[in-house]
Amino acid sequence: MQDLPSFILKELVTRETTSLKLAEKFKVDVQRVVGAIKSLEALGDVISTEMYQCKKWSLSAEGGEVLQEGSHEARLFNLVPSKGIEQPALMTLCGAWGKIGFSKAMSAGWIKIDKSKGVPHVLRKVDSITDNIVSNLALIKEGQGDAVNDQLKTEYRKRKLLEEVTEKHYILRKGAGFTTTITKVPTELTPEMISSGSWKTTKLKPYNLDALGMDTGAGCLHPLLKVRSEYRQIFLEMGFSEMPANNFVESSFWNFDALFQPQQHPARDAHDTFFISDPATSDRFPTDYKERVEKVHSEGGFGSQGYGYKWKVEEASKNLLRTHTTAVSARMLYKAAQQKTFVPQKLFSIDRVFRNETLDATHLAEFHQIEGVVADYGLTLGHCIGVINTFFLKLGIEKIRFKPAYNPYTEPSMEIFSYHEGLAKWVEIGNSGMFRPEMLLPMGLPVGVNVIGFGLSLERPTMIKYKIDNIRDLVGHKVDLHMVNRNPICRIDKSGDAEERLVQMLNKRYDKIEDKLEFLAKKFKSLGFNARTSAGQTNSSPTSYSTDLVLRAHPDRPPYSLSVLLGLLSKQFKVATSTFTHSSVNKPGCVRLPETDLSRWSADLRLTLIYTDVNETTLVAGSTQIQGEGNLCRHLVRLLDTRTNTNLYETRDLAEINQIDAVVDRLGDTSKHNVTTTVSGLLSKMQFLAGNKPFLADILALSLCEQMKITSPAINAWKCRVKKYLQDGQN
Repeated sequence: MQDLPSFILKELVTRETTSLKLAEKFKVDVQRVVGAIKSLEALGDVISTEMYQCKKWSLSAEGGEVLQEGSHEARLFNLVPSKGIEQPALMTLCGAWGKIGFSKAMSAGWIKIDKSKGVPHVLRKVDSITDNIVSNLALIKEGQGDAVNDQLKTEYRKRKLLEEVTEKHYILRKGAGFTTTITKVPTELTPEMISSGSWKTTKLKPYNLDALGMDTGAGCLHPLLKVRSEYRQIFLEMGFSEMPANNFVESSFWNFDALFQPQQHPARDAHDTFFISDPATSDRFPTDYKERVEKVHSEGGFGSQGYGYKWKVEEASKNLLRTHTTAVSARMLYKAAQQKTFVPQKLFSIDRVFRNETLDATHLAEFHQIEGVVADYGLTLGHCIGVINTFFLKLGIEKIRFKPAYNPYTEPSMEIFSYHEGLAKWVEIGNSGMFRPEMLLPMGLPVGVNVIGFGLSLERPTMIKYKIDNIRDLVGHKVDLHMVNRNPICRIDKSGDAEERLVQMLNKRYDKIEDKLEFLAKKFKSLGFNARTSAGQTNSSPTSYSTDLVLRAHPDRPPYSLSVLLGLLSKQFKVATSTFTHSSVNKPGCVRLPETDLSRWSADLRLTLIYTDVNETTLVAGSTQIQGEGNLCRHLVRLLDTRTNTNLYETRDLAEINQIDAVVDRLGDTSKHNVTTTVSGLLSKMQFLAGNKPFLADILALSLCEQMKITSPAINAWKCRVKKYLQDGQN
């Protein structure tokens, strides 16, 4: 039916109708009717539509097979001869559906089992049967589902013979511009329309700006790479640098000998290591270093008696697929030892290693190793435990234990265990230790330089994170690519649910705040100043308390927030201020602290602003340096909190503090685009950036907007609200 839209319009002349009725009348599929309705809707207000939904039962693919072949139980009954059949032979005849057919036939009382002959025999219990399932499915397919009991339909759905389908239909009525004549509306502007001028009066089909474009093909990261990026980020946060670990083929010298691993060690056997046949050997190692390694192996040295065997360069020259990334660490430590002045090192690598393992659900011949190395003077086992503990705390693993162990190249050595809440036991998660002097000193590292190292697997935490119980489903040629595509990004979370983690985080933050306030209170009291009580009131006025705060800022980024906070500080402290311009810059910033008649010796807070060539605003308080204007605001507000309840930051409840910190952290990126986006986005939802009152976040954002000259009607109104609130609320 080519002119279906016209027929639909003719039907609407006398009465309203539905898409379902139209499909029945014109004997076409309902989806063709829906398509015609959509094309009529594109003409404007010719018709009006109202969508409604209805549910109906539909046969599944398995249900269609049952309708053609008979139910599983009936088919199984027909395969049982009158004299019976052995059960294994019957199940072989049935195939995949035999189990469900046997169970249903037994439940219906159609068959029985005779075990008196040794092998179970299946016998008929009745002479004939009626397959009601087929007749019921036929009724449902013909649209007479109401004749079938609802309980039966529910049972058929559980057996996956039926599916409940929701269909969308339309009620059609005349529109305000109803007509039975369809005029095709042009969909695009043509050169002819432009040249003739007809485009001025031509009505074009409106663009559907809500239509979705075609999905573009895109790559996706493997779960291992997602977890790797999280671990890598933690190392970078701890100040580590990444080692170049793309050298999969190593000589035995760097893989074993440089690590003081003896040449007769079992790990150097072909049963454990993949050796390369072409090229089979390599001599790319420094001659003088090779001689020192040979001596410490065979004769000893550096306080060690060595292994007492004849060291063979032929064994050290054998090429292999590296068995651990510690070979990379050895190269990097040797490189550091060749520098004229030793520079402390914090290095990490996450890359592939190879072992001649028997493949099973938890072992592969190729896997990833995570390794961290720290080299510096005076490092001890306590430093080793501290670094490892910090690393695992950032992973959300808090219960850590260490157990003495043996490694050829570390002494002392420790295995790392963590308490697994799900298994309710301690499980090994890594290995660690202090590199031996027999390994470090032949490299040329200065005496007194110690090196700590630790390592763990990447596959095991990835399998736990993504609930994969077979490593061959994660890595290898049998990996399901859909699994790679659909798995979410990795987030290293603490144990427990989200609400519990939030409570833990807020409690820790609250404890830190309490510790800082307590420290300030003790410091002020020792100088003759009594801090405010828990009720927010001061016990007495300051007597001999005084402190110096020096603020360094670049003239192009003047601290506007200081002007706001200085007004609040002046109400609680005797403040003496001064502003200077360093010779490293050509001009001062536009923010200058107001000069006061108060002498600096009689002030209890002395604040000095120096404009100089610095990358970011820095506050110096004694021996402490605080960088970033966000942290500057935090410090000054904490200072205010020792005297009065400002309601700007730490006197708020924990949830509000968390919200304020989140905004301040977002404003840490001081690019104009980020500040504009952050402020505008938050103001579109709230009156202020972190709630219905201005907080520390508003003061910081106000300063950044002034620095970058960011304006808009919404932002200007917000600025006025903040300034008015602070002025009225603090008078």
